[in-house]
Parts: sequence; C-alpha cells; structure tokens
Amino acid sequence: MQLVIERGELLKSLSHVTSVVERRTTIPILSNVLLQASSNGIRFNATDLEREVIEQTSADVSQEGAVTVPAHLLHDIVRKLPDGAQVQLIRDGEHERVTLSSGQSRFALQSLPAEDFPDLAAGEMSHEFTIAAHDLKRLIEKTRFAISTEETRYYLNGIYLHAAAGEEGQPPRLRAVATDGHRLAHVELDCPEGAAGMPGVIVPRKTVHELHRLLEDGASEVRVGISDTKVRFEIGAITLTSKLIDGTFPDYGRVIPKNNDKELRVSNAEFISAVDRVSTIASERGRAVKLAIEGEKLTLSVNNPEGGSATEEVDVAYSAEPLEIGFNARYLLDIANQLESDQAIFRLADPGSPTMVQDSEDDSALYVLMPMRV
Repeated sequence: MQLVIERGELLKSLSHVTSVVERRTTIPILSNVLLQASSNGIRFNATDLEREVIEQTSADVSQEGAVTVPAHLLHDIVRKLPDGAQVQLIRDGEHERVTLSSGQSRFALQSLPAEDFPDLAAGEMSHEFTIAAHDLKRLIEKTRFAISTEETRYYLNGIYLHAAAGEEGQPPRLRAVATDGHRLAHVELDCPEGAAGMPGVIVPRKTVHELHRLLEDGASEVRVGISDTKVRFEIGAITLTSKLIDGTFPDYGRVIPKNNDKELRVSNAEFISAVDRVSTIASERGRAVKLAIEGEKLTLSVNNPEGGSATEEVDVAYSAEPLEIGFNARYLLDIANQLESDQAIFRLADPGSPTMVQDSEDDSALYVLMPMRV
C-alpha cells in the first residue's frame, strides 16, 4: 500500500472514526483503524464491536492495499503536522509496519494484518428511509438528556425510535422517546417515506452521542437503515453502524398524564433564571425546588439546612386553586432548556402526580417530570 493524502482530509476522517476506538481494550486490533487504499481513494474503518464508523475520502493511491495501525497514535501524529502538509503512507509488509512521511518528519508505526480486523456487517435492513439531518438532530437533542445511565435497567440506556400512529385522519409519526424513570422526553415529526411500519428500536446512548457528533458537520440529509438487531446511518461519506439494545422499552404512554387540568404559563427565560438562582443555595443541584403557585404569582424556594434558604417570585398566568409541588432543580432546568419559544406551559394535577411540560408554540415535543417531596 502506498498513497499520498492532504493532512486536512486525513485528520478530518481520522477524527470521525477514532472516536469509537476505546483507548484501553483487551483485544489489540480494536485499538487500530483499518486503512484500505484503492483506485477510489482511502477508506477508514474503526469499531468497538458495538459500533462501527466507516468513511471514504480521496487520496492519490499509487499502490493498493490494506493495513491496520494504532488509531489514536496516528490521529495524534497527523494533528501535530502543519496545515496543508502532504502526508505519504507506505506499508512495509516485510516488517509489518507503516511509514508516515511529511516534509522533514518520518514515523514508523507497528501494524496488524487487515484480515484480522473484525467486520460489523450490517446485513439486510428491513426498513430504509431518508430524513433531513436537522430533523434527526432535533430528535436527538431534545431527548438524549433523559436517557438513563443506570446499567441495571439497560433497556432505558438509549432512545426508543419508532413509528407511531398519528391522530385521527393524520399521517403516522416518527417518534423518539427517552426516560430515566424521573423524567421523560417525547418528540415526534412526520414519518419519512419508508419509515412507516418500522420496528421499534432502542438506539444505545453511545451511538446517540456519536451520531450527534457526526451530524455537527453540516450534512443535509441522512439515510437510515433499520433491522431487528442493527441500525445504520449514512451521513455523506460517513457510515455509522450500531448494534441495538436487545430489550423491550416500557409502555411510556401510561406515564403521560391525561387529566392534568391545572395550567401554568410562565416566561421560560425568567423561569430558567429564577430556578438557577435559587438552586445555588442547595448543596447539590439535585435538591428539590418548591413551586408555590397562587393567583398570578409563582414563588420558587429552596431550603438547605447547611447553607440557608432562597426564594424568588415570578409572574405567571394561572387560574386554578393554589398548589405547592417540588421538583429536582437539575431535571427542571434540563427540560426548560429544551423549550424554544418564549413561554413554557406546565400542566399539573397535584403534589404527588407527574407534571407535563410543553412549549407554547410547539406541540411536537412534550416532557413529563416526576415530583419530589418537599
């Protein structure tokens, strides 16, 4: 294998694929990136056996071939080369090493055979569809904060992506749901062509974060393929394939309140600032903030036996009977920060029942928050 590639192109591709490479692994080849040079350029492949990222980019290939080299080491070397440099890669099959040359710099890297590199073959996809990148990014951004990190309930360690029936007379919806048992995020959009009837799948947390990172590069659309065990995202020249979480996502519809008849409307920016200020007095962000609502006044308060207390009043629109309810301050801020319009709507029932939070100008997203005792 012998090729020349521009440093910027090489660095960009390595940055995309090496993020799935574990820095510590008991399987040496998983620390490597697979380089495959052909007349089409160079293809990069990295995996941790759960996820795989592949990217194809252009290069001046004078001799085709394939080899694996330490991923993070190669990335660090290329990152430190000057902008615009030309990088030459030559495989020395006799000594099982790859030589990297650029200007006056020369590095010899140990390699492992390409044939030993694992293949996370996606196989046949039962459903394939194309979705606008900004729509997929929105589904992820508005739900990933609620993904559980509790390993014992592994089936909550991801985003549940599925096709759901629309309202009567309306087309089906593509819905993303995440919950950790304390809060729930539920976001949907019109079902892309080909997605209707797809199996409900749980996309793992690590894959969700990797996908969000890859979407930052400004692709316009994403080709999605789904089977019973894997999901594949094609983003321009990059392909991310991942195993799915093998479990059953709970019936989230049962925790979405249906009869919360007390409606509170508040300026979202003022609410976020007030919660943030009063929660400063707490020894930790998880301490409860009490919301006392009466008339058109919301009083936020925090009591910390060690640090003191804090209260703040906010003007609201509320016409139901007075109510006092407590919430985890951090969870409250996480949800409020997802709202995009000026006004937040809280639909409440009583101090012991879940509360629903929505954006006043966006009915495609809703959030459910469990109360805390105060």
